[in-house]
Amino acid sequence: MLSRTMIAGVAALMLSAAAASANDSVAEIGAGGLVLGRSDVVSIERETLYLSMDEVRVDYVFRNNSDADVDTVVAFPMPDITFNPYEDIGIPEADDNFLGFTVTIDGMDVTPRLQQRAVSPAGVDITGLLAGAGLPVAPFDDPYAIDIGHLDDGQRAALEAAGAFTVETDYETGAETGTANPRWTVQSAYYWTMTFPAGAAIAVRHTYKPATGGAAGVFFMMEEPDSATFRTYQRRYCMDAPFVNGVARRLAEADPETGPYYTEAWLSYVLTTGANWAGPIGTFRLIVDKGSTDNLVSFCGEGITRTGPTTFEMVREDFWPERDLDVLFVVARR
Repeated sequence: MLSRTMIAGVAALMLSAAAASANDSVAEIGAGGLVLGRSDVVSIERETLYLSMDEVRVDYVFRNNSDADVDTVVAFPMPDITFNPYEDIGIPEADDNFLGFTVTIDGMDVTPRLQQRAVSPAGVDITGLLAGAGLPVAPFDDPYAIDIGHLDDGQRAALEAAGAFTVETDYETGAETGTANPRWTVQSAYYWTMTFPAGAAIAVRHTYKPATGGAAGVFFMMEEPDSATFRTYQRRYCMDAPFVNGVARRLAEADPETGPYYTEAWLSYVLTTGANWAGPIGTFRLIVDKGSTDNLVSFCGEGITRTGPTTFEMVREDFWPERDLDVLFVVARR
């Protein structure tokens, strides 16, 4: 059984501040890298992180620096998903593996196990209550309306006392509809046991489809440069003058009838999870792909170079991640 700290300590639902209503913006969901039980002998020799709006791909080379094999549980904590009838949860796939997570070890596919828990708004574990009442822990197929018509009085009272849902009523008559809006948070983690051979290196790759957020416009350009929203964007995405001027130029040149029409997309990656490994990351390579030459991208980093028509890279030696990665895409749509 994974600990609550392991599941929740590295991935959380990250809601972006945006000058938009829930109808024209969707929060991105920040995921990150692998977590294992603390080890003072297993280090990351190399990590290559590829980020795009379509795929996150991470290649690690781990090394066991001891003279004994190390067996440990390795986990990929999925982002917390909090159900709210007034917000789009913005997941790529409506199933338990909503990010399409895959993992290979030295080129061999691994089938991880999944642990899921439901936590009430007050922080109480209600997984058992839901299971006993025949309700799904992760109702991703319809996250806005669950059937509660079969609940007995005791089950319903217990779940209502926990704040698990709000009962839906007919708009005109006020009568209950037999459905409810779930209000709990799903905490999920894929995990598996692996062996790090003594004195040897091992290659691990994991991939998933990011749950990018976005807005139906370029809202930060509607703000004054000294506004709180604009400054938040500058701080989070390290927007510089060439980027802002480039966005302004693209917006000015776009035909209002035929486009392209520019929107925002946001991607978050939880990078500050490497503290359980021994020492810093030997060589860390970040690749950000903006997807199209018509798009623009901004993110924080040192020594960033352009390596292709759509790709930007940063390479660091003996790297200690001090902040998570937030990437802003300005996307041209036609």
